[in-house]
Amino acid sequence: MKNLKLKSARAALDLSQQELADLVGVSRQTISAIEKGDYNPTINLCRAICKTLGKTLDELFWEE
Repeated sequence: MKNLKLKSARAALDLSQQELADLVGVSRQTISAIEKGDYNPTINLCRAICKTLGKTLDELFWEE
């Protein structure tokens, strides 16, 4: 399932995939794969992404 919430939160801060990747210490391909739903990130990576984007785990990763 695509993670449109992550993509939207990243775009709202005007961050590219590469910029977010650099901030959390992963490759751009990893961020792309998470957004496409092709990769299930570790809890530590989820927390790093949330902290960087100023969101909670529920806001970005909870499926409704």
